[in-house]
Amino acid sequence: MMDFLNEQLESLKKAGLYRALKSLRGPQTATTIIDEKRVLQFSSNNYLGLADHPRLKAAAQEAINNYGSGSGASRLICGNLELNEKLEGKIAKLKKKENALLFNTGYMANIGIISTLMGEEDVIFSDEFNHASIIDGCMMSKAQTRVYPHKDMDALEDLLKESKQFKHRLIVTDGIFSMDGDIVSLPELVSLAKQYECMLMVDDAHATGVLGANGGGTGEHFSLEDKIDISMGTFGKALGGFGAFVAGSHMLREFLINRARTFIFTTGLPPAVIASGIAALELLEMEPEIRAKLWENVGFFKNGIKELGFDTLNSETQIIPVLVGDASLTMQMGEMLLKEGVFIQGIRPPAVAQGSSRLRITIMATHARGELEFALKALEKVGKSLGVI
Repeated sequence: MMDFLNEQLESLKKAGLYRALKSLRGPQTATTIIDEKRVLQFSSNNYLGLADHPRLKAAAQEAINNYGSGSGASRLICGNLELNEKLEGKIAKLKKKENALLFNTGYMANIGIISTLMGEEDVIFSDEFNHASIIDGCMMSKAQTRVYPHKDMDALEDLLKESKQFKHRLIVTDGIFSMDGDIVSLPELVSLAKQYECMLMVDDAHATGVLGANGGGTGEHFSLEDKIDISMGTFGKALGGFGAFVAGSHMLREFLINRARTFIFTTGLPPAVIASGIAALELLEMEPEIRAKLWENVGFFKNGIKELGFDTLNSETQIIPVLVGDASLTMQMGEMLLKEGVFIQGIRPPAVAQGSSRLRITIMATHARGELEFALKALEKVGKSLGVI
């Protein structure tokens, strides 16, 4: 067995696909320390900079003082703290839904929602660039899955036309696609879902707190909140904490409480985590200037990187890919940038398709203008030295 594992690891190394953990010291701020060196952080999903915000830390500390460090059990046993229901009420308000339900992670949420709602007599239509948790949820559901080319509404409609024999139908998509940074064509999806009588689920993990006038996500961005049947999101990205949720009808919440195995058979979130989520949503409402600063930084950086000649695909958001293509070259570029003082992670298969390896740059509201300029200069230097630009 050990020989087999060693062979597999060596194969990954030769293909440029071997992964190793980097140890970061300190909070998820615009700068971090890697290998005793302070570098600029351009790989974190902490888009609004809330992971180190004093209000979130104070809320977490107060919750530990009042409730202790753990929830003690699953929520159906004795782990349903009053904090859970307070946070779920705030999520429902943000998403303009009847109710919401917390899950421990985005992965558990997507697997739980999809595998609970869909079964052998059903069909799921999934964008080819959807997150791995959606893909795994589709597989675990035992429903038929039809994958349509990325944002290709004509191809999706062709598949929908051929699906009349199924009992239930679900269209599922990311809101902001995590590797390309583009936004789903929600108005077209809504139209197709209505025409072909499908449920519509949107994974707003990277859009919650970012898109929309109030940070409500993709639905608010397009003023189509009421057309999304199932809105999933997370606290581990723009909202600076941990955990995930689904927002929808009262009936959806009750059904998932009773049937979703990833909800039923897991210990509830710790009090500190829930309290920091409450504080994050309150902050989102009270200080819209944080989100405005993020978009100011995104606009400045995106203009700068395009002027340098990098291919950023169709990014529209705080996630900015730099297409390199070759996996080994991508990782070499990332290491060279790290030596220049800029931490940007390289993304390779299986996270992206073969031949589409890229650097994944993420912008935060807390990046200073000088830090953005420094990163652009480092990218120019490394890009030219490797012939990427």
